[in-house]
Amino acid sequence: MSEHRTAPSARLEDEKADSIRALATQLRVDSIRCSTNAGSGHPTSSLSAADLMAVLLERHLRYDWDQPGLPNNDHLIFSKGHASPLLYSMYRAAGVVEEEELLTTYRQFGARLQGHPTPVLPWVDVATGSLGQGLPVAVGVSLAGRYLDKLPFHTWVLCGDSELAEGSIWEAVDKAAYYKLGNLTAIVDVNRLGQDGPTELQWDMDAYAGRIEAFGARALIIDGHDLSEIDGALSQARSDPDKPTVILAKTIKGKGVPEVEDQNGWHGKALPEDIAEKAIAALGGASNIHVATSPPESGSPAITPGTQAAPTLPRWEVGEKVATRAAFGAAVSALAVRPEVVVLDGEVGNSTHAGDFKDVAPERYFEIFIAEQQLVAAAVGLSVRGYVAFASSFAAFLVSRPFDFIRMAGVSEVDLRLVGTHAGAEIGQDGPSQMALEDIAAMRAVHSSTVLYPADAPSTAQLVSAMAETPGISYLRATRGAYPVIYGPDEQFSVGGSKVHGASPDDQVALIGAGVTLHECLAAAEELAESGIKARVIDLYSVKPVDVDTLRRTCLETDGRIVVAEDHYAQGGIGSAVLEALASANTPKLHVTLLAVRELPGSGEPKDLLNAAGISARHIAAAARDLVKA
Repeated sequence: MSEHRTAPSARLEDEKADSIRALATQLRVDSIRCSTNAGSGHPTSSLSAADLMAVLLERHLRYDWDQPGLPNNDHLIFSKGHASPLLYSMYRAAGVVEEEELLTTYRQFGARLQGHPTPVLPWVDVATGSLGQGLPVAVGVSLAGRYLDKLPFHTWVLCGDSELAEGSIWEAVDKAAYYKLGNLTAIVDVNRLGQDGPTELQWDMDAYAGRIEAFGARALIIDGHDLSEIDGALSQARSDPDKPTVILAKTIKGKGVPEVEDQNGWHGKALPEDIAEKAIAALGGASNIHVATSPPESGSPAITPGTQAAPTLPRWEVGEKVATRAAFGAAVSALAVRPEVVVLDGEVGNSTHAGDFKDVAPERYFEIFIAEQQLVAAAVGLSVRGYVAFASSFAAFLVSRPFDFIRMAGVSEVDLRLVGTHAGAEIGQDGPSQMALEDIAAMRAVHSSTVLYPADAPSTAQLVSAMAETPGISYLRATRGAYPVIYGPDEQFSVGGSKVHGASPDDQVALIGAGVTLHECLAAAEELAESGIKARVIDLYSVKPVDVDTLRRTCLETDGRIVVAEDHYAQGGIGSAVLEALASANTPKLHVTLLAVRELPGSGEPKDLLNAAGISARHIAAAARDLVKA
């Protein structure tokens, strides 16, 4: 073991060591009690980290439990969220969770002490439980502390050794080192056993350390049950303001219960009552230790929300050709007058136009490079600190690779703004690997999501501004090509709305599009008009929530004849949103034709690809004629 990887430690005074040891014992006993009472949980994963968390709680965490919103509070994130018995036992020791709640409500219906932590508890920043996410989110929290808030709070993350197999962990370590986040410490509970046998590296501590150091962070190897070594490592973690620390703590899974210590097959299993009773008795029984955690220093963030800052959105003339991705860049740059707005991009800022924001507010622009999981996670972490974070990349990668992070952001119910550009077959020559054709379906399925797909520059700018005020997870889909501006500068767009073009009482059919297909629908309406067929066009720019009232009214007024065209696969996209809206409508007739991408596209000119997919103006017009003739 390399000497520089070992944390210096001074022996704790006997009285202090005894106090911490008693606290660790209480954490173990309470972890056993609550999980055995619930009949489920992860006590062995909690027992291994009890000494680590006892030292942190009593000696190093700076937190005011009565005021979890204090800006200079430390953050504690359990990346190994399955160790919730330990976390909730810490809350009991801190005096914010009562013994009765811990023992009778853990994992019960309607209780706030859920199987994995969620922000229903005010001391939990984000939901965890999908492994490999806590540390990446902590990078965003720490970015806020160092570069925006400029406050000396520290972010502590408890990780499991199994989750070090997740690539997202290494994206996090890499970006933490790149941004010199000395205010971030990961504590890895290296207990050797995963859910189904030994972990990949087991107790090869030097192998873990070598990987950590290769990504630019500091690795400290300790005995995770030696209180003095733990104390020394946690002290050293704060010593270098420019280097993140990863404490590699060698521990024993199930520590404190001889029957299960270092035994495979006990992961995720509550101890049976007989073993639990014996273990609790051997540990000295239940206790009622209360820890007075050190409060944080007083301090206020360097950046605070601007109460008077009103952005002046860019304006374009009708007929001017502008790509909606360019309109996003212009609009989010206008939002820079609000000091809480931040932008993150995945090394494509010159294409997404997120880089435009960098030109006006470089201190609030974070380049995350080609690491989309970390891109979304950092945006979540910044949102935890109260920032209005926009994360952008090509839609094909923004939604697909970090989808689990987006899903978990929905579980956390954080506010997150995502902008995916270069969507659909419309992107052309780059071919199918770059075409997001599943993104609308994916984002519609996320809890708390809003899905927007504007067709021109003014609508894009209005919706980008609306996203800044929209709770939950909002996703804006932007196209690559430049399309004519069709709305005037004073036209208003609201989330949940739509725009109707050319409506009249005797319309025979409705054409519904969004984004690129709106332009095709407008062209198709003109073609139909030349043959005497009256068609209205609906710009369904808000795909979720969808404008149910307008869709139902349109269905009644066109005798149920509707053509939906979308640059997306048929499953789960705009057509699905329309059909769901009309499913419960009291309409005597419903004749819907869905035009969507149904075959794998290839490379080509955008117009050829739209034609090949059957979603161009001539196909829309043909589908409308068929409905009118039927």
